[in-house]
Amino acid sequence: MNKEEKNRFIESWGSMGILWGINRSMARIHAYLLVTEKPADAEEISDYLNISRGNTSMCLKELRNWGVVQRVNVSGDRRDFYMTEPDTWKMLYRIALNRKSREFDPALHALRHLLSEADMKGSEKVNERLSEVEDILATLDHIITRFLESETKSRTMLEFVKTMSPK
Repeated sequence: MNKEEKNRFIESWGSMGILWGINRSMARIHAYLLVTEKPADAEEISDYLNISRGNTSMCLKELRNWGVVQRVNVSGDRRDFYMTEPDTWKMLYRIALNRKSREFDPALHALRHLLSEADMKGSEKVNERLSEVEDILATLDHIITRFLESETKSRTMLEFVKTMSPK
């Protein structure tokens, strides 16, 4: 992979991360590790992406909390090195779990709380619209929860769905 293609991917992944509500630097670091064959240390990552060492460290910590980046040891070197989760499905599964719990669940909870408020009796149209949204989100929540019930089950379900879609 040439450097220009690598950089284009890193920037695209960073832009996509913003749409997902993920810090741009965090997404770019993740992308860099995705396209890097060997484990990289924080200094290498900072230098390549032209971001501060402190920002790099915070982002690496958050990526580790998400379970999509691992800290690894390199024999004969005292520095901490990082690499992405080697199992791509496991990595994407963990991202989906985090996104559901950080974004989807709070939004559904807020909607349900709003619908339960006594002062929502003002507009029948608004209540009806919000109830429809809650019904759809509740259905999606059930599907997503079943899908994310376990990594093994979700991988199996995805393989089944893939057999039904044209290539």
